[in-house]
Amino acid sequence: MTSSTYTGRFAPSPSGDLHFGSLIAAVGSFLQARSRQGIWRVRIEDIDPPRETPGSASRILQQLEHYGLEWDGEVVWQSQRHEAYRAALDWLHQQQHSYYCTCTRSRIQQVGGFYDGHCRALGHGPQQAATRLKVDHAPDRFCDRLRGTLFADARLAGEDFIIHRRDGLFAYNLAVVVDDHFMGITEVVRGADLIEPTLRQITLYQRFGWPVPDYLHLPLVMSDSGSKLSKQNHAPALPDGDPRPVLAAALKFLGQPLSSVWQDMTLSALLRQAIADWNCASVPLTNSLAEDSSTSAFSNGSL
Repeated sequence: MTSSTYTGRFAPSPSGDLHFGSLIAAVGSFLQARSRQGIWRVRIEDIDPPRETPGSASRILQQLEHYGLEWDGEVVWQSQRHEAYRAALDWLHQQQHSYYCTCTRSRIQQVGGFYDGHCRALGHGPQQAATRLKVDHAPDRFCDRLRGTLFADARLAGEDFIIHRRDGLFAYNLAVVVDDHFMGITEVVRGADLIEPTLRQITLYQRFGWPVPDYLHLPLVMSDSGSKLSKQNHAPALPDGDPRPVLAAALKFLGQPLSSVWQDMTLSALLRQAIADWNCASVPLTNSLAEDSSTSAFSNGSL
């Protein structure tokens, strides 16, 4: 990035309370920003109302405060950003970078699971249609600060992907790119379950002519059954009691040093020490890319 000011962010969806896996992403992004004397922003990704849980957005913010993770500036709410997303969609359409698609999921599965550009030249209108980005000469790799260069399956890298859904909702990839650019994000620190959409987001940055942020994907917390700890899998919410033992467990998971007297430290002192000691190179690759189905379309190494 050309900016001299580091700006990171934590962007939870309000589909439930934060759990330990969420805390790993929040703590990792917070420490990466604060260790660089940077800015740490919070965005609530309330763009998909059917998936949201009433009251969870306010509880998420309360949980961040309870764990001492204080953010900078105002919270950004995606539900208040529809005009910006619409303007981005309109620009892409005017530049002939997008088209309307009426293909169903079942049809895409029938042709192998990757979209084949069927509707590109059919001239559909917006009624009962999704909007897809025309993907030509897309990048097939990106550099992850923790994992090195990651290469995508060629079919994934070249696929025309949805930027506006058939049901009228703005697609995740479009909203994330528009908002990260608006917020001046210079590095995205998030969980490894979001490796797969990264190249699509980079493609959008390039279409808009915007600087591309750096990326760092943290290891995922896995349940005893071997699945990712998530709200969908009913992961327990972060406890409301003393936050220090949970924060200490998060630091240990991230491979960071922990003072032998952390139990005698205040929360603010524990966080100050964590910021001073933070080393992203010490973060382990707990789950290999080959074992994690969310990143199965990627590999690392040279072509």
